[in-house]
Amino acid sequence: MAEKNMPASENMIRRQLTLGHGLKKIQKKKHWSLSKDAGDIAWLVLDREDENTNTLCEDVLVELDALLEKIEATALAALVIRSAKTGGFIAGTDIRELQGMTEAVEAEARMKRAHAIIDRLAALRIPTIAVVHGHCLGGGLELALACKHRIAIEGATFGFPEISLGLHPGLGGSFRLPALIAPGEAMKMMLDGKPVDAGKARELGLVDTVVEERHVASSIEALVSRRLKPARPGSGLSRLGAVSPFRHLAVRKMRSSVARQVREKDYPAPYRLIDLWLRNGGRKSAMQAGEIRSFARLLSGATAQNLIHVFFLREHLKASGGGESGIAHVHVIGAGAMGANIAAWCASRGLRVTLSDTDEKALTAAIERAARQFGEWLHSGTEQRAAFDRLIPDFADDGLRHADLVIEAAAEKLDVKRKLLKAVSSGMKKDAVLVSSTTSLSLDTLLGVVSSPERVAGLHFFNPVSQVELVEVVSHSRVSRTVKERLTAFCGSIDRLPAPVRSSPGFLVNRALSAYLGEAFVMLEEGVRKESLDEAAEDFGMAVGPVELADRIGLDICLEVARALNPKRGKAQQAGPKWLETLVAEGRTGIKTGSGLYEYDKSGRPKKKSNRLTPHPMITDRLILPMLNSCAACLREGIVADEETLEAAMVFAAGFAPFRGGPLTYARRRGCAEIVSTLERLQEKYGERFTPDPYWLKIAASPRAMS
Repeated sequence: MAEKNMPASENMIRRQLTLGHGLKKIQKKKHWSLSKDAGDIAWLVLDREDENTNTLCEDVLVELDALLEKIEATALAALVIRSAKTGGFIAGTDIRELQGMTEAVEAEARMKRAHAIIDRLAALRIPTIAVVHGHCLGGGLELALACKHRIAIEGATFGFPEISLGLHPGLGGSFRLPALIAPGEAMKMMLDGKPVDAGKARELGLVDTVVEERHVASSIEALVSRRLKPARPGSGLSRLGAVSPFRHLAVRKMRSSVARQVREKDYPAPYRLIDLWLRNGGRKSAMQAGEIRSFARLLSGATAQNLIHVFFLREHLKASGGGESGIAHVHVIGAGAMGANIAAWCASRGLRVTLSDTDEKALTAAIERAARQFGEWLHSGTEQRAAFDRLIPDFADDGLRHADLVIEAAAEKLDVKRKLLKAVSSGMKKDAVLVSSTTSLSLDTLLGVVSSPERVAGLHFFNPVSQVELVEVVSHSRVSRTVKERLTAFCGSIDRLPAPVRSSPGFLVNRALSAYLGEAFVMLEEGVRKESLDEAAEDFGMAVGPVELADRIGLDICLEVARALNPKRGKAQQAGPKWLETLVAEGRTGIKTGSGLYEYDKSGRPKKKSNRLTPHPMITDRLILPMLNSCAACLREGIVADEETLEAAMVFAAGFAPFRGGPLTYARRRGCAEIVSTLERLQEKYGERFTPDPYWLKIAASPRAMS
């Protein structure tokens, strides 16, 4: 990380990065430093002030424009652009400047100004060389593409992640990349948003060479003297992009691939990029004008603004997971599916883990399964072996005495968990933390059996642990602040997003999802097709429909959660229908047994009837609005402290449609008054479970959670 307030040149020298010889400073600005070496090569170094990472903002671009004017007026042999930040070159555009930009005209005007600056760089008559280490993403890659040459330091990565924000490249990437490399590869990079490493970038022709830092100077000299053959823009494959039949054939394949992942009405950006290339591929001026218009319209639209909101929700939770947890050794008790997955994930993130279970066969199976998981989660054999060495089967439960964190992962039964917590709480280190992985039980029902409730809390992981980023950090009135802080930092240390919640049956996510699933169960009893329920939810944008979700969670778990919630929520919502109890009793608990509400094939795909019908809006409201109503109740009751955490939890753990920005963002866009009036109509027709929560009045009166 670059030292704040340290001159860029000094920071680079400290890191032993190449800056040329006999540097003479030409001009120093807030973010940029321009110097010239003994060979008349200018070094333009970006070190964005008071930021840990370089990003492009209006201030940075305005400074760049002024320095380019200086460069144009100076006799130079070449221009080298570098970053002074240890993390990399440029991480893209400063997303903070994109948030809230809802006027397309304003966005288009700003993009035109930015393009003029990047075009000025591209028009320089001298050799221009971007020397890239670490990340080179989004607008940073577009700036590098405006240079005539690119040198990658080993370990560098290149990519266009804009698609995840509901956008496509907006600073020239849509026309400069296809002009440089094969257009199919260029479109793939922009459409899937996945970065490529330095080796792949060289193979594609995106960079001219990949070198170690010590060879940067000689590579620059070779490029300037033309001894190093550069990547050749306008190759035969690249020129095919200008051929209309080729584009039409490629576009059909691209559209088909994109359609398998997202719908155009929900995520328009990839479709707009494909349209842009189809109409204008090979014509720079037309592509540039089209890119600016398209980017501005996307940026000002609801999808992009909502996805930008979700980006900051993630950043909010990531920031809360910073700091030191003091947890190096985790002891997991219970080698069932959840306990085994928690243990394997912690080991894969660098922690020492002991895993115990009274069933030796279950423990052995968990270790064998972890070995396969490490192969999926970790890239190199060295990393996989190291993770396997850190995961220790603990048949004698010896790890309990030495662990910094003890995780109880027993069956979701109150008596079982109380007995286990009582047994282990007295055998831990004095400064160790004890947590339950309960999915629904209130911690208050467990605390009576432990001697030090101040160091007991809950960690609610979601299944599958490796895919669901969010973890609920569950507290109660007697837990110490230090324990809460340590657990929040622990989640960050294992690359999970911590969502602090207060103990209550179902906590936040399961309570909201229970309303969603519960109404689906009611409609099943009314005779609504299960496929229609899933189609309605998925058409709204939920990651998984309620019926399939219930099977994924496990019908036995759904029943336990319903029973835990029932005393809290009264007679208005039943603990669970009789048919659910019957299915569980028969062992038909969902995908894990191959049979539940759906039957499943060997690959785990549900066998659904294919005659898709247009979902009735009333079905959608009956599914979605009770979930939103539960969110309002959780805010009113203080189960969750703020809207940011609530919305993040619902997006990252409950599968709420990201393009809608979160449940409260959706409610505000639709109108809180309209949400309440619809709930009242449903209440009149279907019963008290639809009674609007009084907290809607406060939500309606408050501004958007993050603006």
